[in-house]
Amino acid sequence: MSSPLAQPAPPAALAGASYLVVRAADERYALAGAAVRELARWRAPTPVPGAPALLPGIISQRGVILPVVDLRLLLALPAAPPDRASRLVICHHEPVDLALLVDGVDDLATIEPADLAQPPAGLDPRRARLLGAVARHADRPLAVLDLPALIAAVQEAM
Repeated sequence: MSSPLAQPAPPAALAGASYLVVRAADERYALAGAAVRELARWRAPTPVPGAPALLPGIISQRGVILPVVDLRLLLALPAAPPDRASRLVICHHEPVDLALLVDGVDDLATIEPADLAQPPAGLDPRRARLLGAVARHADRPLAVLDLPALIAAVQEAM
């Protein structure tokens, strides 16, 4: 017999979604957890002649060839060489797989749908088109990346 004070668990559709919190420069971004396949330590990619700067090369991850996309350059942030904290976030969005180069991985966060808001109107348009929403996490602003828009921007740069 259940207690009259016990509350049923919310349906999965109403529960918050998981996001991987990453860093690019001194800014924090979130990627939908469902799109993240794995994390890998930075390793130098094989350069691709004629590729734009935001695509430093390709890697082989578990037998799959993936383009490496530099999130800093995609967001029009200053370039910086990768260091020990840099990671490759292996992402998937039909039909594309890619390795997103980030300056670091901070957290796995659950964000409730009610906590997501539209990005502010005054953002740089190059960045604003890549954002799906903004939120607060750990009392700091967090920009939620729109992976399909990010992939479209990479394809346009090619």
